Amino acid sequence: MPKMTFVENDGTEKEVDAPLGLSVLEIAQRNDIDIEGACEGSLACATCHVVIDPSWYKKLEEVSEDEEDMLDLAFNLTETSRLGCQLIMSDELDGLKVKLPEAL
Repeated sequence: MPKMTFVENDGTEKEVDAPLGLSVLEIAQRNDIDIEGACEGSLACATCHVVIDPSWYKKLEEVSEDEEDMLDLAFNLTETSRLGCQLIMSDELDGLKVKLPEAL
């Protein structure tokens, strides 16, 4: 099974199983990672904002216009910010590393 790593704000890393076909948001929620996902993955908020490790960013599908619009609402946006609900786990993403954005 693919794995992915979440990096908490304090630098703690948590490697988890990442079942194929689930979003990063769903994987986080299954593993008690502190990501809200208020709209439950319907691309209507930015509460599942994550920062992709730069070594992984170019391996992801391109950001859609709708996702870009929602990312504009996210706090602490970076060049490698994405919405966890839009990142679907595949074999190619085995080992993906994402950081939770800094809280305000």
